Amino acid sequence: MVLGLDGVLLSPVGLLALLSLVPVVLLYLVRPDPRELDLPTMRFLREERGEDAASPLFERLSRNLLLLLQLAVLALLAVSLATPYVPVSEASTVEETVVVVDGSASMATQEGGTTRFSRALAAASDAPTSSTSVVFVGRAGEVTLRDGTPEQARRTLDGLAVTDAAGDLRDGIAQAAAIAGENARVVVFSDFADDGGWETAVESARARGLLVDLRQFAGGGADNVGIVDRRFAGDEVTLTVKNYGERGVERTLALGDQRRTLTLGSGDVTTATFAVPAGGGTAELTPGDSFPTDDAVALAAPAEATVDVLLLTNDRSRYLSTALSVVPAVDLTVESPPASVDGAYDVVVYSGIEQGRLLRGNVQDGLAALERGGGVVVRAQESMPNRYPELLPVEVGDPADSASVGSVASDELTRDINFPPPERYLTARPTEGTRTLVGLVDGSPLVATAERDGGRVLYYGYLEESSFAYNYQYPVFWKRAVFYLADRATFEELNRPTGETLRFDAPRTVRTPAGEVTAAAVPMDEAGAYAVDDRWYAASLSSESESAVAADPLESRGDGGVAAREEERRVPDPLTEWVALAALGVSVVELGLLRRRGDL
Repeated sequence: MVLGLDGVLLSPVGLLALLSLVPVVLLYLVRPDPRELDLPTMRFLREERGEDAASPLFERLSRNLLLLLQLAVLALLAVSLATPYVPVSEASTVEETVVVVDGSASMATQEGGTTRFSRALAAASDAPTSSTSVVFVGRAGEVTLRDGTPEQARRTLDGLAVTDAAGDLRDGIAQAAAIAGENARVVVFSDFADDGGWETAVESARARGLLVDLRQFAGGGADNVGIVDRRFAGDEVTLTVKNYGERGVERTLALGDQRRTLTLGSGDVTTATFAVPAGGGTAELTPGDSFPTDDAVALAAPAEATVDVLLLTNDRSRYLSTALSVVPAVDLTVESPPASVDGAYDVVVYSGIEQGRLLRGNVQDGLAALERGGGVVVRAQESMPNRYPELLPVEVGDPADSASVGSVASDELTRDINFPPPERYLTARPTEGTRTLVGLVDGSPLVATAERDGGRVLYYGYLEESSFAYNYQYPVFWKRAVFYLADRATFEELNRPTGETLRFDAPRTVRTPAGEVTAAAVPMDEAGAYAVDDRWYAASLSSESESAVAADPLESRGDGGVAAREEERRVPDPLTEWVALAALGVSVVELGLLRRRGDL
């Protein structure tokens, strides 16, 4: 650069235009002096008006002033070509801003009567520029406004609400960088308690040349004690509680009329096991603290705690009976036909029944279970009892050996289960309304289901105890089958972490903590109960990482610039238009002088 002028000029080469001053000065020097003629008449006029005809100083000054004005115009134009500038903060020059607002559960932490989220929104309302986009981070990043006006941005911010879900700040920052223009600014409002790799997203955005400002709101949370996990076994739930504070505490954990007193030191983790009441309830920690979201866990449970299963068999399979009996929620009864069975059952299983021993009353047991909204299982055997057609969802044929599995449907019953090919099976054909879940290459169903008389029927086509009976997935399949046939959801299905989505085959009306919603997919972003018809689900925050709400100050992280609270970068602000306006102003003065002299 020229003589270090790059510190004040973006294009110092433009100063070469100053050479235009040389010919102007030369023309002024070589211009001949005007000839003086003494006109007596003019002398009398000047004397009469009291004017001094001889004023060479004023005339020279007038001529020199005109020259100076001309030189000033040329000099200013040359300087404007060199693009003079002053260094200013880059944040004050951007026109496009992408606002990222963290609305994950930890932002509900309270301090001084307000939450981190409310303070972040108040600060974010000052961030919009002429073009503003808004990215909201609940369970994931969501672009809620694209290229809006400041007024639209503020209305969008006013409509946001903190969620009870664990969030992914990295995803939100990555989305902001993806929609940001070349010279945009990304401003992130968060507590930065998320350890999900947001620093990498910031570094990536800055590597693209984007200005990324980080605004931290991390007050409160030092006293947090929360429920961070829940595990179900049978009709019991085990809750895990962690003390994130720096001093020992005592808490009471209650579920219905069941209570436990917990004593936890700093960083301690403990558990407590409760029986889940029929229909569910809410487990609560008292006293509460500055992060109330993890002080309570909603629990959903079936109205009936157990599934009553009747296994009718003359050749008791220890694998099948064991698989059914190990399910904690199953109350298994085994009878050998011909037998008169008393009582009502949710599921009736027919397996290995000798020809001629199945009574009409035994078939009625299955039909009665279907009428009550329960289910029936029919297991294939070499000689199928002639009374089975009333229950079977398939038409069976002759036995066959060795067939490969051709297709496995996407269904909760078959999810993540590997079905081995049968050593022996019955050829079969599905009847109308039957759905084949596992099919063989010849088209025979190996596992099939159908709805019948208000209930559900399942056909299980393995003829003999195949290798599947020795697989650890065998009892998993039968647990799912029993709950499906009884139309009972498992505890795991009924109790979801916040942030998941309830999905249905068609739009359903769901009563959520925020009101009724009719949709085929309902996000569970708020903790509490979600009711669909006569079944309800529970959503709760159970996240150890999200409950760790106490965040280190960004200034203390020292990770190569990511720790900066607000990025301060100096950029040139060109003054070209102001210098050009100055040249125009001098030109106007020059024209005024010429007019005064009478040259215009």
